[in-house]
Amino acid sequence: MPEATIDTGNTAWLLVSTALVLLMTPALALFYGGLNRSKGVLNMMMMSFSTIGLVSVLWLFYGFSAAFGTDSAGGLFGDLGQYFGSKTYLDQMWGATTDNPSGIGIPTYVFMVFQMTFAVITVALISGAISDRAKFGGWLLFAFGWATLVYFPVAHNVWGGGWIFQHLHPLDFAGGTAVHINAGAAALGIALVLGKRVGWPRESMKPHNVPFVAIGAGLLWFGWFGFNAGSELTVDGVTGLAFVNTQVATAAAVLGWVIVEWIRDRKPTLVGASSGAVAGLVAITPACGFIDSWAAVLLGLVAGLACALAVSLKYRFGFDDSLDVVGVHFVGGWIGSLWLGFFANDKLNSAISGALGAKSGLFMGGGAGQLGSQAAASAIVTVYSFAIAFALAFIIEKTVGFRVSTEAEVEGIDIAEHAESAYDLTPGTGSSGAGAFALAGVGTSKTPAPAAEAPASEKVAG
Repeated sequence: MPEATIDTGNTAWLLVSTALVLLMTPALALFYGGLNRSKGVLNMMMMSFSTIGLVSVLWLFYGFSAAFGTDSAGGLFGDLGQYFGSKTYLDQMWGATTDNPSGIGIPTYVFMVFQMTFAVITVALISGAISDRAKFGGWLLFAFGWATLVYFPVAHNVWGGGWIFQHLHPLDFAGGTAVHINAGAAALGIALVLGKRVGWPRESMKPHNVPFVAIGAGLLWFGWFGFNAGSELTVDGVTGLAFVNTQVATAAAVLGWVIVEWIRDRKPTLVGASSGAVAGLVAITPACGFIDSWAAVLLGLVAGLACALAVSLKYRFGFDDSLDVVGVHFVGGWIGSLWLGFFANDKLNSAISGALGAKSGLFMGGGAGQLGSQAAASAIVTVYSFAIAFALAFIIEKTVGFRVSTEAEVEGIDIAEHAESAYDLTPGTGSSGAGAFALAGVGTSKTPAPAAEAPASEKVAG
């Protein structure tokens, strides 16, 4: 029997990709934090950072088993004990068989932690729908329940050989259905339960820090190369294709969003360009390793245009999706998934008609069958994720409480939930001077200022 050997090139690439994908969650915190109002930026960012802690531990103990273990319960989820957190499998290679003990040359531990980072960011994405009004404890309970009941089983069904994979054979290279449609549907459910922010949509709730938004989007773009190209697991031509498609689709989506703003509002914005980049990244995710690069450019352009228009749906239908998780991730995920039904090309990636048991898209000579599979799988995940998210949020709200009080929301959720604020704009006092603002000459006066009246409230900035 041949001995198992590690492919150092593939393993090194997947380790780098893992670090890139992990970076995406702090990047998301910056992106969401900048889009948020200043009095809730820390709470918004804290929901992303806490998700790293919570979901990483859940993934180690039973999440990886539920997602990638051998089928249980008719393919609904994996064997929970197969990779249980107390077990060790130091010498086990991912994809190993009796005839091929090396599998794809990657230790199971490396594949496990790579997929862990996907679980983390999927849960974190949902938080953008409920900014400024969710109790931190309620969020942690929801994240625990949704990861366990939704993400882990859906990952098994889409990627782990579960029921959806066996019966529908949908294509999802890196997470259009399992990540973005899944998170977007949950975001809609939780937003409906928590209701609208105080003053929405009458009051202006513009992003408080546009540079944060742009930096966050840039880091997401950077990390997404690990997300998409890393999902090939090995280093080959498909890895390069996924890398290129990620770049050109995202670039086209930036242009698409900017075009909409230019025509509709007469002014293109940096927030719009940043959001367009995210929309393109979302849409290309399921398709990056399955379509030609020219089709990726068209996909990005369509996603940028469509998502720029879709973010206004919340005003039409009256649901407060605070940071447009539905308009970008749900809509973009659906566009990318259906795009495969038209443009998937098994001449580029033989796994389409081989290991994945799928077909080329309609325009690539494969007929309409794959389009039906994409639509059916996306619809099942949409309904399931929305229903469980809505039920979980409702139960949490009616028991321990999920939404903060009106007073806490108006005064600032950062102070109410975390006893801190992002920005201290009060001049310092003491013999050493008046703080950084005074040293910079901001807010200083050469003439004595009149005595100030007592403030009407203790509101934080924003």
